[in-house]
Amino acid sequence: MSQESKADIIGYKHPPQEHQFRRGQSGNPSGRPKGSRNFKSELREELNELIRVRDGDREIEVSKQRALIKRLVASAIAGDQRASATLLGLCVRAFADADDDDAVEAPEDREIAEAFTKREKRRSSTTADRTQAKTGA
Repeated sequence: MSQESKADIIGYKHPPQEHQFRRGQSGNPSGRPKGSRNFKSELREELNELIRVRDGDREIEVSKQRALIKRLVASAIAGDQRASATLLGLCVRAFADADDDDAVEAPEDREIAEAFTKREKRRSSTTADRTQAKTGA
């Protein structure tokens, strides 16, 4: 390799010079046009648009995102179980990044979490026992 220059090397990830793209030539000329936006940026922009909503006896101007959250919380408070489940799922995802050091856990919450953990452990051990009995191990 001492006599060959790096430009003359041909092999894996080093195609011959005549098969390399020219300077300024794209490998995908019919690819995504410049300036086109993806779904995430379009959705973010749409949710940030302001709309007028009735809040009690007055009209206020809020973002569409805020209006959706207000409606979801109101439905959950009114007793809609699907809205409650959706809201709790959103809370778990939204607050999952919070540091555990900063979180203050109420004793009732701790009891609920511990009861859930015990129940899941029992359920998984029962499932494992059933699987063992079926396989004959």
